[in-house]
Amino acid sequence: MPRDDMVKHRGFPGRLPGTDFQFTIRRAAKEGATKLVARERYADRKPADRRADEGFLWALKEHFGDEPFVRGNLDAGRLSWLFGREVVPAEDPFDPQSYDALLRVDLARAQASFPQIFDPDWAP
Repeated sequence: MPRDDMVKHRGFPGRLPGTDFQFTIRRAAKEGATKLVARERYADRKPADRRADEGFLWALKEHFGDEPFVRGNLDAGRLSWLFGREVVPAEDPFDPQSYDALLRVDLARAQASFPQIFDPDWAP
């Protein structure tokens, strides 16, 4: 059943500046939320894709810190590139196909994977 009351994260960037890499969705899908799955990040990924990961994780860190947050209107595809590593479930049981699922940024893993986003002078 579609959700009309999906949480929309006000103030969260809608996309990576200057690109078409989206960070949020406008409305809930009629079929329901796309399932979050941990996607493998291979070393040969395009630099633009890596920048999108950096920018999205930076936005998550700046917006939520290490506090749990509702998945809401955050893009499932973009979350899946970080899911299971830098972004982890914040509840048990966890429903990977729910807009109400709680997630959390694992700041230690985020800093190990993307140390540049912790530099105060870094910006996407």
